[in-house]
Order: sequence, then structure tokens, then C-alpha cells
Amino acid sequence: MIQRLLNLDKLIERKSCFLFGPRGTGKTFLIRQQKHASHFSIDLLKSDIFLRLKANPSLLESMIDLESAEKVLIDEIQREPLLLNEVHRLIEEKQLHFLLTGSSARKLKKEHANMLGGRASIAHLFPFTWKELSDAKQFDLRRILHYGGLPRVYLSEDPEQELYDYIDSYLREEIQGEALVRNLPVFNNFLRLAALSSNQLINYSNIASDLGVAVNTVKEYFQILDDTLVGFRLEPWRRGKKLKTVATSKYYLFDMGVCQILQSLAEDTPPQSGTSFEHFVINEVRAYASYSRLRVDLAFWRTQNQDEVDLIVGDHTAIEIKSAKKVSERFLSGLNKIEAEHSWKNRILVSNDPMNTKHTSGVLLLHWETFFRNLWNGKYF
Repeated sequence: MIQRLLNLDKLIERKSCFLFGPRGTGKTFLIRQQKHASHFSIDLLKSDIFLRLKANPSLLESMIDLESAEKVLIDEIQREPLLLNEVHRLIEEKQLHFLLTGSSARKLKKEHANMLGGRASIAHLFPFTWKELSDAKQFDLRRILHYGGLPRVYLSEDPEQELYDYIDSYLREEIQGEALVRNLPVFNNFLRLAALSSNQLINYSNIASDLGVAVNTVKEYFQILDDTLVGFRLEPWRRGKKLKTVATSKYYLFDMGVCQILQSLAEDTPPQSGTSFEHFVINEVRAYASYSRLRVDLAFWRTQNQDEVDLIVGDHTAIEIKSAKKVSERFLSGLNKIEAEHSWKNRILVSNDPMNTKHTSGVLLLHWETFFRNLWNGKYF
């Protein structure tokens, strides 16, 4: 048993909440794990419940035991967006608190679903974090870099096959099942190119040329990844004083394992461990900020002269990430140049080097495990 960091009761203690997370991150399991007597749950993956509510959303109230239920958990809410009108009414009239989970915001957007007008907050569930796995004494760096942190994959005796099954399931159920694209083979090829482009500036024209489709089609495909929570963007940090920066976003798939397996399908060479390590650190920071309910923007910095810092948190912390086991002076170049652009609370180089020290330039040189420990203790932001 690996204890997840999200506490459902705390999420909906003050008001209702949407809990979004990519398919396979464990939302349904989390509900089952943390459900207790005052929770009433409705699983829209159960065909009989789904078909009844689809035919008549107003049946929702009659399904809930209003005498004993303090909180109502509805799993996979995107399957029937019209239910949100009933949820809205029950929040207003019965003062119920709802937890509404989903693996895609696309259908909710497409059908202009009632997002409850500020009566519900939004939270996210991510794959396993270092914090969760290390607390359970089950963290393995090599395993997470190669196979990622999806619970079913990470705990499997055959993680590679689980990743293949995951991609097949995503294509069949999320993409084909919801008719999100007209040409599934082309989208399948796009997924592989998106994985190869992970950690790089998005080049819509190159991908469109490789696929033989219009640039707008590629942009729509990236939007599908956004909406189904399979990818996320880092925008460029552009608040510096002097140096001109790039204006293009970077794109990452949500999980190292999914990215790695798609890269291996695209070309018969092993993925680069350095980019996977960077991905790993960014994912941990992203999860920490979300689980801690911090409202901070995550970005990157790159000048037109190719000076770069991998991760910018808000306007206070600049983080360079290197997989090397020994820190080199050249690794500090970006962090030193960005110092002149802004007043930073923290400039940090995260690496595999076991030495933890402060460089004469003021940059903290930290082993990744030390950085994570300090991160989750709230030391940096």
C-alpha cells in the first residue's frame, strides 16, 4: 500500500472540488481507499448507473441518501456533463459537497458544461511522486526514470507491457471512443513525435511536415493532449530586464514511462536518461505545487543566444537540472546569467552529485534527494 498525498476530505472540506488526473493515476482507487460512512459515491463507469443518469440526470438526487451523506463522490464526471446542472442545484439547495473526478476536460469544454461558477475548486492527481514512494520505502530511481510513476505500471512485474497496454487503452477509449480525431493512425504517429519532442521547444511546422498534415491539425492534436491531461506546457519566462528570450513553449508528456515507451516506438534507440531525469524533477515540483495548493506559474528561461535555465518557479526560484554525478562549472552558466535579469530568492542546481554545498556565485548545489526533501518541507516556496 502506497499512501497518496491527496486527502479527499480536506479537498472538499470547504466546498466542492473537481479532481482531474490522467487516466491511470489512481482516482477511482483513491476514492475507494479513502471513502467512509459519510461519503456517498457514484461510479459512472458502471453501465447501469451511467445509462440511468444519462437518460434522466434528475435521478441523481434520488440516488443519494440525503439523511446520512455529507459528501458525494462522482467518478468520471466527463462521461455525462449534464449531471453538473443537478450537482449545481444540490449544492445550492441541499448544501452538499461534491468531489467530481475526471480524466478529461475536453468533453466538458465541448458541451459547455456547467463548471459550477466558483462553487467548486480544482485539484489534480499525478502519478506516484518521490515523496509518496519514499515514505512507503518503495522508491527506485532507475525504475521511475524508465517506467514512470503510473501506479499500475510502477508496481507491475511487467511494467513495459503495462505501458503498451496503457497507450493502447488511451488511443482506443479516450481518442477513438470519444471520436476526438478522424485519422487514428496519424494521431498515433503524432503521439510518438510528441514524445520525441518532449523537453524541446514545440515546432508545429516540423511535426506537421513529418505527418503530412496542416499546422492547425498539429495544434489541435496538442490541444487534445492538454485536454486529456496527457501533456503539459512550460511557457517561457519573459520578465527579464536585458536579454531577449524565445517566445515558444516547451511541451512535456505527463509521465516519464509513457514518454519513454513512445520514444522507443518511434525509433530503435534507447531514450536519453538526462531528459528523463529533468522530466522527473519537473514532475516532482509540479506535483508539490499542486498538492500544496500553491498558486505559482512554472516556466523555463531560454535566450536567443541559447542560455537556458530548465525551470522557473513563480518569480523567486530558478532551477537548473543535470543528471551528471559530478557538477561542472559550466552547468552554472544559465543560472549565473539569469541572475542579472531579476532578483532571485533561490538559484539551485539539482543533480546526481552527492555533494550539497553553496557555490561562491550563490547557487545552491544540491543532490536531487536533498532538494526533494527540502521541497516537501516547504523550504523553497
